[in-house]
Parts: sequence; C-alpha cells; structure tokens
Amino acid sequence: MKLSLNALCAIFILAVFFTSPVSAQELDDRIVHQDPANYRESPAHFGAGPIHYTEMIGRREMATNFLYLHAGQIPAGGGIGHHFHHSIEEMYVLLSGEAEFTVNGHTSVLKAPVVVPNKLGSSHALVNTSDEPLRWMNFAVSEVKAKGDAFDLVDSRVDAKLDPVPVFVYGQLDKESRRRAVFEQSDENVEYQRILGPEVFSTSWNHVDQIIIPRGDSTDSRRLEGMEEVYYVMEGSGSVTIDGETASVEMDDAFPVFVDETISFANTGTADLKVLVIGIRHETKLQSPAIVLQMDFVVPEENQAAFEEMYHSIYVPAMKVQEGYLGSKLLRLYPQEVADRIKAIPTEFNYQIQISYDTEENRRSWELSPEHDIAWPAATSLVDEFKWRGYEVQGSNTN
Repeated sequence: MKLSLNALCAIFILAVFFTSPVSAQELDDRIVHQDPANYRESPAHFGAGPIHYTEMIGRREMATNFLYLHAGQIPAGGGIGHHFHHSIEEMYVLLSGEAEFTVNGHTSVLKAPVVVPNKLGSSHALVNTSDEPLRWMNFAVSEVKAKGDAFDLVDSRVDAKLDPVPVFVYGQLDKESRRRAVFEQSDENVEYQRILGPEVFSTSWNHVDQIIIPRGDSTDSRRLEGMEEVYYVMEGSGSVTIDGETASVEMDDAFPVFVDETISFANTGTADLKVLVIGIRHETKLQSPAIVLQMDFVVPEENQAAFEEMYHSIYVPAMKVQEGYLGSKLLRLYPQEVADRIKAIPTEFNYQIQISYDTEENRRSWELSPEHDIAWPAATSLVDEFKWRGYEVQGSNTN
C-alpha cells in the first residue's frame, strides 16, 4: 500500500508528538521553577484546610503514563482529605516540617524529608497540625494515559487516632535511613539511593531514587533505556546536561527526561545537591516477549449463553492457576448489520478466545494440566467447529 506525501507527513508529526512531547524544547525552557506566584488555593478533597499548589509537569508532557507533579505549600491547619484513587497512584513528598499521614485509615506522624506512596485502591490523607507551612509535592502515575479519578470520603482526618509506628509504606530521604538502598555507580563520591522500587507500585511507576552530589563533584552521563524520569531539585544548585545541552538548576526546579536521552549533573553550589528522581517505564515495546493462542469457534445460537458462562466460570479459573498465564479475552462476532456496515470479511466463526502466556513452553504445560482436561471439553462440547493459531507478541498497548 502506497501512502501519499500528506499521509506520511501526518504520521511523522503524530510520531514526534506522542513519543517525545517536548524534547524539541531548549533545555532552559524544559526546566520549570516552582513559583509561589502561580499557586492556586484548593480545598483538596474536603481537607482540614486549604492547600496552595501549582502544577509543574502535566499529563501531556511525557510519552509515559506520568500524570502530574504538583508542588507547593500546606499552611498550618491545612490538609488533604481522606480519599481513594482507583486508576492512579500518587506519592506525597514532605520536604520540611512534619505532618500526619493517613493510609487505609491508619494515621502516623512523619518528619521530613519523607515520601509516602499512595497505591492503587488505598485511601490516603494528610494534615498539617504544626504552626508552620510545609513544603510539599505530589507525584502521580496513571494506569491509562492522561486519565485520573478520585472518590472522596468527606473526612478531614482532624484529631485522628495516631499509630506510634506507621503501618504503611514510606521512605526517608535522609542519609541515615536504614530503609533506603544504595546502588553502585561509577561516580566515586556521588551517593545513589533507591528509596522505592517497582515492587511497591501497580502502575508503570518503576522507582523513586535520590541522588546526593557533594560540592564540586559531578555524575557520569547515564542513558535512559526503556524509561522516562522526572527530576526535582530538593536542595542545592548546579547544572544538568541532557544530550549535550547544559542548563543551570536550583532548589525547587523540576524537569522531565525522555527515553534514550543521556543526563548528567554537576554541583557548582556551596552545599550538597540533592535530587529526587521518579522513574516511569516506557511500555511501547514489551520488555519480555509473550505468546498468544487465538482459538475460533462456531457456537450454535442455543449454546451461546452457556458458552459465555463456561468461559467465566470454568475456563478462566482453570487458566489462572497455571504458571506463566498472563490473561485472556472472550470475543463475540459483531451482529450481521454491523459487520456489513464496516465491510467485514465473512466468517462462520462467531466466537474467539485469546489466551496469553509468557512462553510457549508454559502454554504447552497448560495443555497437559488436569485443569485443561476439564476446561477444554467444557468448551468444545458447546461448539460445532473450532480452529486455532499462535502468535508471538511484538507489541502491546492498553488505553
């Protein structure tokens, strides 16, 4: 099939727009400084009092499912009310003072600097019970690109019962923390700390790191492979170099770095340069290949309800206990009038089941399992004809 010049230009423009949203910017323009003049006041999920914040990086600025970076102040007596998210994960970052954090109804006091992840389906809240405003940030990553949600409990958490020891995940950003892991890099004097890893999150959020660069030191260049990152300068000043272009950074600056870009820092200030790093997996290409078996069926009309029930009550439970099982879909053919409208190729097969495994070996193990000996006859007893074919998955995207 030949494409017109206009079509090729359109494809090129879309590819540039969606895979590298702002990479054509000058580096100085990519770096955003937190400016209190841009703060807006928000009641924040029926919290104890209003908070003041601005959005520094938004949902359209990166190719991954990074949703936003909000940063600002929580005045004395202010807070974020008790609420849920079911399609996004957030992380509250406290850079000064102390506050009462609530996760799933349990409340504890944590002192800055600290990060508290709010995982999918976990209720969370924050209250500033001190007499001083707090430096605060909120990072978010979504399951679906650019889509968020919230369910408010209309609960300020004021005067909540306190647990002396937190019973939720958090990470201290101080050098003495026993919970952070230090990972090796070639930079002799630079300290790289992994605060939270991918096992904490359910979205494509991959890591939360801290980089501490002593005065006068610098980092080696590092290339982002299969990853985008958001950087926030918590303390100090210096310079950042991205793909050979250098710009100055200082406390409360933030900026994104895109897939395949290289980045390095130099501390040109008078104190440690401390940078918080949020990593999000870029999932346009599978990191681990998978396979899909596609099975087509001719199901008589009188058996269709039973076939659909069989899939949910027998076939799926039988597969879910198998090693390497990734997921499945039951598809029913469009009605004839819809098929005619879209000029679909005629077929006598009216149902399809797609099953996905991490390897062909594990799929074959499923075929030899006792569960398969129950599920497969349950399916074929309801059909007049069937066939199948297998595929190696080369790409995957869910939106």
